[in-house]
Amino acid sequence: MAEAEKVNGNALRMEDYGTISGMPESKMSDDRLGFMGRDELEVGMTDDGSHMKTGYDPTADKACYFNDGKRRIDFILVYEECVAEVAKKIESNDDEDGVRKRQKDKSDKEKKESWRKKFLINLQRAGLELEEDVVQGEKKMTFYQKIYAPWDVLCFYAEDLNMRAPLQAHPNPTDNWSAKVLRKLHIPNIMDSDVPNHPLDYFTCPFRKSKIDRFLGSENHDTYFTHTQRHRVVYEILATSTYGKRKRAEIGIDRLLEEDVFTAAFPLHDGPYEKPTHYVSDDCLNPRQILREYWARWGVWYKYQPLDHIREYFGEKIGIYFAWLGFYTAWLLPAAVVGLLVFLYGIFTMSIDPVSQEICNSNATFKMCPLCDEDVGCEYWNLSDVCMYTKISYLFDHPGTVFYAIFVSFWAVAFLEYWKRKNASLAHHWDCMDFEEEDERPRPEYNALAPDFEKNPVTGVREPHFPERKRLYRIITGAAVIIIMIVVVIIFIIAVIMYRVLIAIPLFQNPLLRSKASVIASMSAAIVNLILIMALGRVYEKLAYKLTQWEMHRTQTEFEDQLTFKVFVFQFFNFYSSIFYIAFFKGRFVGYPGHYNTILGLRNEECNNGGCLIELAQQLAVIMVGKQTINNAQEIFIPKVKAQLRKWKLGTGKNVEKSRWEEDYELIEDEGLFSEYLEMVLQFGFITIFVAAFPLAPLFALLNNWIEIRLDAAKFVTENRRPVAERAQDIGVWFTLLDSLAQLAVVSNAFLIAFTSEFLPKILYRYQYDSELKGYVNFSLATSPNGTLSQTCRYKGFRDDNGEYSLFYWHLLALRLGFVILFEHIVFGIGRLIDFMVPDVPESLEIKIKREKYLAKQALQDSEALVLTADGADDAKPDSTTLQVPTV
Repeated sequence: MAEAEKVNGNALRMEDYGTISGMPESKMSDDRLGFMGRDELEVGMTDDGSHMKTGYDPTADKACYFNDGKRRIDFILVYEECVAEVAKKIESNDDEDGVRKRQKDKSDKEKKESWRKKFLINLQRAGLELEEDVVQGEKKMTFYQKIYAPWDVLCFYAEDLNMRAPLQAHPNPTDNWSAKVLRKLHIPNIMDSDVPNHPLDYFTCPFRKSKIDRFLGSENHDTYFTHTQRHRVVYEILATSTYGKRKRAEIGIDRLLEEDVFTAAFPLHDGPYEKPTHYVSDDCLNPRQILREYWARWGVWYKYQPLDHIREYFGEKIGIYFAWLGFYTAWLLPAAVVGLLVFLYGIFTMSIDPVSQEICNSNATFKMCPLCDEDVGCEYWNLSDVCMYTKISYLFDHPGTVFYAIFVSFWAVAFLEYWKRKNASLAHHWDCMDFEEEDERPRPEYNALAPDFEKNPVTGVREPHFPERKRLYRIITGAAVIIIMIVVVIIFIIAVIMYRVLIAIPLFQNPLLRSKASVIASMSAAIVNLILIMALGRVYEKLAYKLTQWEMHRTQTEFEDQLTFKVFVFQFFNFYSSIFYIAFFKGRFVGYPGHYNTILGLRNEECNNGGCLIELAQQLAVIMVGKQTINNAQEIFIPKVKAQLRKWKLGTGKNVEKSRWEEDYELIEDEGLFSEYLEMVLQFGFITIFVAAFPLAPLFALLNNWIEIRLDAAKFVTENRRPVAERAQDIGVWFTLLDSLAQLAVVSNAFLIAFTSEFLPKILYRYQYDSELKGYVNFSLATSPNGTLSQTCRYKGFRDDNGEYSLFYWHLLALRLGFVILFEHIVFGIGRLIDFMVPDVPESLEIKIKREKYLAKQALQDSEALVLTADGADDAKPDSTTLQVPTV
C-alpha cells in the first residue's frame, strides 16, 4: 500500500476511521463514515482514473463480448425458428382448409417478423448497438441478438433513472454482532471467511452528466458503470421501445415475450461458475465463481453470506431477500436452542409427572366409555392402556411450554424490530434508503388490454386507462372467488374429519390395534390433509394469478401486492385451518354419554388418548416438516428436469462447444422471489402461532433454512438465467404480513395455553384441592349418567353425575378467560415497550445520513466542496486525524 497521505497532519487508526470532528468519542466510535481529500483519492486508482484492480479483470473474459472483443454484451434477445419450417413451406396442398390454415400461419409469422424488425430498428435508434449470432441445432435455428449500450446512452439513462454515482470511497462496514461478541471473548470465528474482491463502499450522490468529472473513475468509460447498472439501462430501453403503434400499446419486450416474438431476454452471467481446472488465485475468479465458491455450495453452509457480493451481482432486491433470510435464520438459533431445552426438560421430568404416574398405575381402576358408538362395535377400555401416550403428551404439555410461548412472543417482536434496524443500515449502505419509483410504468398486459386512453396526471402523456369502477367490480368478484375457495378448504377439512372418524371405527374393533387406533387415524389423516393442502395450493396460486391479471392493475407493484394478498389469505386458511380446528374446536362439542352430538350422522370426534395437544403437535410436525421436505425436493429435482427438457428441445449436441449466451439460454428462466417469501412467511406462522404445542418447530425451521439458503443460492448462481437487477429498500408487503402473524401468535398461544393445555386445570386443582396433584386424574373424569350406556364408565370432563357442568368448570372458565386477557396485555405491553426502546434507525446512522446529504449537496454545487470540507478542517484542528484509502 502507498505511504499514507495526511489531511490534517496525523495518521488515523482504522478503528477511528471516519469519525466526525467535534463529536464525543462515544459517537465517533459508532460513525464509520469516512471522507478523503483529493490526494487520497489517487491512492487505489490507476493512471487513467479507474479503480485499481489487483485481481479479477472484467475486461479479460472475451466470451462476454462482441466479435470485435471491445464491446461488452449487456443483454441478449433470443428467438427461434424450426429447421423443418422451410420444408413445410414447400409442401403444397390443394385442400381449401389447409390453404386457409397456411395463410393464417403465414400472416401470424409475418406479423411477428414485422414487429421484431421494427423493435430492433427502434433499439438502434435509441442508441443501442446490435450484433446477431445464429446457431443451428438438430431441431431449431436459434437467433441471438447481442446488445451493447454505448457511453452516451448509459449517461443519459443513468441520470433519468436517478442512479447513484460514487464520490468518495470508505471502508466497508461488514462487521456484525456475532463477530464482535466472538472477538471480545477471544473465540475463533469459524463463520467468517475472507471473500476476495470485496466491493468498496462509496459515498454517493445522484448521477449528473454535467458533473461527470467529479465522480470516481469517470475517465474509464468501460468500467465506470457496473454490470447491473448497464443491465438496468438496457432493460429500461427494451421495456419502453415500441414495435408497432403506440396508441395500441404495442410497447416493450415483456409483451413481445408474451406474443412469442422473442423466446427470451436476459443479461449474461459473468462467465462460467466452475473454477478452472488449473490453479488460479481466488482473487482472479470472476464474480460468479466467487459466489459459487464462497456462497452457493454445501461446504460453506455455516459461513456468513457475502451480501455485498450478492447485491453487486444480482441487485438490491435479491440482496435484501438473502439478507433477511440470513438474519431470520440467525435469530432462529436462540429460539431453537430454548425450544430444545424446553423439550429436554419434558423428557427429564416425565418420570416424575404425578398425572402420568397415576394413569399408568391405575390398571383397571378407570373403565373408559367407548370412543365411538357401541352399536358399531367400539368397546370399553381402561385408561391405563394409554400410559405411553400420556407420557408423550407430557412432552408438549408442561409448565415449560407456557414459558416458551411467552418467550417466542417476545422473540417475534424483537426479531421484527431489529430487522427494521438491520434493513435501514443495509438500505443506507446500498444507497437505496430513499428509493421510490417516481413514475412506475404501466404493465404490458395493462397497456394491451385497457379499453380507454387518458392523460397521465404526472407525465401529461396519454396512456391506456382502465375505469376504476370496472376494476372495483372485478376485485369484488375476485374476493368472492377467494371466499369460495376457502369454503372448498373447509369442505375438505370436514372430509378429512369424516375420514378420521370412519377409519377409526374398524381400528377400535380390532383388539390388536385398539390402543393405537387414534394415533393411526390421526397420522394417516394428517398425511391425507398435507396432500390436499399442497394440491389446493398449486391450483389456487394459478387461479389467483389469473384473477389478478383480470383485475387490470396498472403497475407491477399494485399487481404484486394484490397477488400477494390473495395467495397469502388463501394459503393461511389452507395450511392453518386444520391446525386451528384441532387446537380450538376438536373435542369441544362432543357432548356426554346419552347426549352425544353428531354431524352427518356420525358422532363428533374426540381428542385421541393423549389429549388434543399431542394430536396438534403431530399435525404440526406432519404439515410443517412434510411441506419443507416436499418444497426442498422440488427445488433440487425440478430445475434439473426443466434444464434437461430445454436442452432436448433445443436439440444441441452434447460435445458441441457453446458460447456464453448459448449456455445461459439453456438455463431456467428466473421466477422471482414470490414463492420464496411465501414459504418463509408461512413457516414463520408455524413457529409462532402454535409454538406452545410444538416447541421443536423453530429447530426444524432452522435446519430447513440452512438448506434453503444454499438451495436458493445454487439456483440463482448455477441453474437460473441471470435476472435483471432490481432496486428495493425493504422486503415490502411481506413485513406487514410477518407483523400480523406475530400479533396473531400472541392471541393464539394465549388461547392454546388456556383452553387446550392442561396447565390451568392443574393450577386450579393445586390451589383448591391438592398441591401435589394427587387424585387429579379421578377428579378430571366424569361418570356416565345412569341408563345411558350398557355399563357405567368414565369420560373426560368436569361434569356431575347428571351430565351438568360442575362448579369447578365455571371457576376454570373464569380463570381461562382471565389468563387470556392477562397474557395478551402483558405480552402486547412489553412488545410495545420493545418497539419504543429500539429505534428503527440507529442514531449513528441518522448522523451519517444527514452528513452525507449535506456533503452531496456541497459536492454538486462546487467541485472543490469535498476537498475544502476535508482540508479546511486542517487549519481549524491541527491535531485532527487522517486516513489512508485502502487498496482493493
